[in-house]
Amino acid sequence: MTTPLPIACTLAPGDYSERLAWIAKLNRESLRSFHQDDLTLDLVYDIAAGGQVRELIRREEKCCAFLHFDVAETADAIRLRIEAPAEARDSTGALASALFAPFLVNS
Repeated sequence: MTTPLPIACTLAPGDYSERLAWIAKLNRESLRSFHQDDLTLDLVYDIAAGGQVRELIRREEKCCAFLHFDVAETADAIRLRIEAPAEARDSTGALASALFAPFLVNS
């Protein structure tokens, strides 16, 4: 039996602020659109941001291991899907509103 991963970011407060600033810059420069549907957040970036999006995934997998990241490239865009586990729901059954907020900074 596997133990569920904690639904928490493991970054220190200063590192968290730096990460938010980095994501905000990426979003201002390259985020085209986004759509959230319950436990899934879909982000569409300019194709030129492919390296940065893969770096975002690499960094986030370390501090938010409970999230699942999937990336797909087309000829003109890079699509990032972030999925949260069902355990991320709050006591009312809704997705904790702050969970995807860091990925939408300055969007």
